[in-house]
Amino acid sequence: MAEVKSDIEIARGARKKQIQEIGQKIGIPTEHLLPYGHDKAKISAEFIKSVKGNKDGKLILVTAINPTPAGEGKTTTTVGLGDGLNRIGKKAIVCIREASLGPNFGVKGGAAGGGYAQVVPMEDMNLHFTGDFHAITTAHNLLSALIDNHIYWGNELGIDTRRVVWRRVMDMNDRALREIICSLGGVANGFPREAGFDITVASEVMAILCLSTDLKDLEKRLGDIIVAYRRDKSPVYARDLKADGAMAVLLKDAMQPNLVQTLENNPAFVHGGPFANIAHGCNSVVATTTALKLADYVVTEAGFGADLGAEKFFDIKCRKAGLKPAAAVIVATVRAMKMNGGVKKEDLGKENVEAVKKGCANLGRHIENIRQFGVPAVVAINHFYSDTDAEIQAMKDYVASMGEEAILCKHWAHGSAGIEDLANKVVALAESGASQFAPLYPDAMPLFEKINTIVQRIYRGSEAIADKSVRDQLKAWEDAGYGNLPVCMAKTQYSFSTDPNLRGAPTGHTVPVREVRLSAGAGFVVIICGEVMTMPGLPKAPSSEKIFLNEAGQIEGLF
Repeated sequence: MAEVKSDIEIARGARKKQIQEIGQKIGIPTEHLLPYGHDKAKISAEFIKSVKGNKDGKLILVTAINPTPAGEGKTTTTVGLGDGLNRIGKKAIVCIREASLGPNFGVKGGAAGGGYAQVVPMEDMNLHFTGDFHAITTAHNLLSALIDNHIYWGNELGIDTRRVVWRRVMDMNDRALREIICSLGGVANGFPREAGFDITVASEVMAILCLSTDLKDLEKRLGDIIVAYRRDKSPVYARDLKADGAMAVLLKDAMQPNLVQTLENNPAFVHGGPFANIAHGCNSVVATTTALKLADYVVTEAGFGADLGAEKFFDIKCRKAGLKPAAAVIVATVRAMKMNGGVKKEDLGKENVEAVKKGCANLGRHIENIRQFGVPAVVAINHFYSDTDAEIQAMKDYVASMGEEAILCKHWAHGSAGIEDLANKVVALAESGASQFAPLYPDAMPLFEKINTIVQRIYRGSEAIADKSVRDQLKAWEDAGYGNLPVCMAKTQYSFSTDPNLRGAPTGHTVPVREVRLSAGAGFVVIICGEVMTMPGLPKAPSSEKIFLNEAGQIEGLF
């Protein structure tokens, strides 16, 4: 077998076109592209406004089974499908999220696809890109600084320093900052209090940027952020601190979607990046809705497995933005089925059809869950060299037994040529008009019932459990007029339960709700379950140990 190139080697050999040429393919004039070098650009707000009257294309969601160390390739399949649709003559745009520095230097790695189904420039996208995450971090921490400054200068708003709920953020995994004491050092530095850091992708500012429709909507949502409570438990908003205007100024450019290209020179919008295990896990509404005005098909992804990413895509993003997906693709691999069937990672190279069959229960659960939203689905088997014909057939037979089709995809190795069958199936599903999309629960349902609905219908648990203090907090928010908001579940991505080691398709488990946070600006309530952290830590041997510049000044180890 020929030597297999690494993702970064393949990306480095890409024959990229000037970004203006990519823009012209989808009707974006050069004067409405704000270039960052030769191969990436922001799309102007004026152009976005000018296409609002265009007819919408069809929206395709790519989701997946629960992630395993074996790898699933959801972003790779998203990019490959976009290329595949263009290959069969459809005008398609890929819409994905930006990468966080945290996992790049931690354990997960980058977020630009892989093999011959990548978005480039890969190194830029996985590092500072166009500075959007830095702008979000800065806007968030400006608000943090303004809160403590207001308290220092007399606390005219009467903020109860024990009830400041706005934490600080940074785009890095750093467990040492989860809980801190700030303002130490005497009178000159203010009033000491407990505080903490989240990772930038968990910031409400990130969620707001990704759900806002324009700058005016952005500024209003920023003003709606609740930063603290007074002693009488009345809320203090960001607008009370006069923070919303300055925060919007910092985010002005970050609100504009980024245009890049695939290895096959097809357009891709890469914008926003909330995590799906602790935030809502979707790229920006502005990027998706703009792409729908410019293409026949828009292929987007939701983070992690369908139990987290797809549920939030449907129940939060689609609900808020009025989106109606035409079809869904569920990505799975033979290797992941074997892991769900009890095979250890070091044994994945050996054929084990029985383990594949056993592990398919996890895939089956996700198929059932997508059906609950009324969206037709197809399974994409992301091919690995070690897969055997018997293992692939076992997966296909299982999916057929559930009344759906599984299609083998070889886009990692062959680009768009390896995913034509899936592209044709997606077109057939989308054109059939079979989608009867509806969110899982109505706006009017009480908050704790919304949590229980997800636990029972999506996770197949028996119930959500929570202390009286959590239930009382939810009731107080309902009384304050926030009961119609959707809920955003913060939970481990590795299992339908809150135990990351419980693979497969468990049932009957309880889901403990540890904490709840109101994101009034973003427009949802965050439900923190089990041991999930909103500031991740680094592993014992972080990826950063293998990242360096080689003799030619090129980046090594990023992928």
